[in-house]
Amino acid sequence: MSPSPTRSLSHRVPDLGALELLLAVARHGSLGRAAREVGITQPAASSRIRSMERLLGVALVDRSPRGSRLTDAGALVTDWARRVVEAAEAFDAGAQALRDRRDSRLRVAASMTIAEYLLPGWLIALRAARPGTAVSLQAGNSAAVAELLLAGEADLGYVEGLAVPEGLDGAVVARDRLVVVAAAAHPWARRRRPIAPAELASAALVLREYGSGTRQVLDAALADHGGLAEPLLELASTTAVKAAAVTGAGPAVLSELAVTEELASRRLVEVPVADVSLTRALRAVWPTGPLPAGPARDLLSLAGGSAS
Repeated sequence: MSPSPTRSLSHRVPDLGALELLLAVARHGSLGRAAREVGITQPAASSRIRSMERLLGVALVDRSPRGSRLTDAGALVTDWARRVVEAAEAFDAGAQALRDRRDSRLRVAASMTIAEYLLPGWLIALRAARPGTAVSLQAGNSAAVAELLLAGEADLGYVEGLAVPEGLDGAVVARDRLVVVAAAAHPWARRRRPIAPAELASAALVLREYGSGTRQVLDAALADHGGLAEPLLELASTTAVKAAAVTGAGPAVLSELAVTEELASRRLVEVPVADVSLTRALRAVWPTGPLPAGPARDLLSLAGGSAS
């Protein structure tokens, strides 16, 4: 004869709310006062006690005009209930401690353009919302950001590439446009007609390194036009690329966010490009799975993230 199926524990044990009500009845000797303590009506309390009695198969409370008294079985169940509730309170306190520890710090990794031009404002807003959260920031290219997240060394990342890196989920937080810029004395700054994609691809440019989001977008945009020629200079930061362009080393391709002041002051001039799209999405990213919790979720919300 095969054994009968076993019901799960949740179907055989009263829920915490019912056990807390029983403990309140034991303290007050009154179902009405117990109901008020746990924040429900007396009819609801009576119904909950009856449901618990049916579940356990024993009478727990004797009701009379003088009040409510625990039966012998009710007194025994109350002793057990007290231990269950105390254990649940310990569980809740431990879980809260874990949440407090999680919420006390936030490790952010961001690609260079986002780290320099967008993230500071978001972090100021986060500090106003969560003054007790300590934030650490590591800046690098988009590939490095993905590596930090996958290694568990960052809670939330920001990247500039064409797509969400493998192993991560993401949300678009901003849109950006890459621009070709040159110093005012460079011949490109005096052109009247836009540069053709093939000419841009064949030119010696000052560029970010492989692995950067800027380089990924530019490589993809010019792949059908011969691909990028050997760079004049290949540098590891937006600031370095911009400085080289300002000094006249050669034309550069940078985020529009990074050159706003230089374009306004004419230290750099934007060079129009024909028939090629250099726009991109800037994304928050995190390891594949649920949305980040705690301060990481708050920072994502402040940045206006929408799942993508």
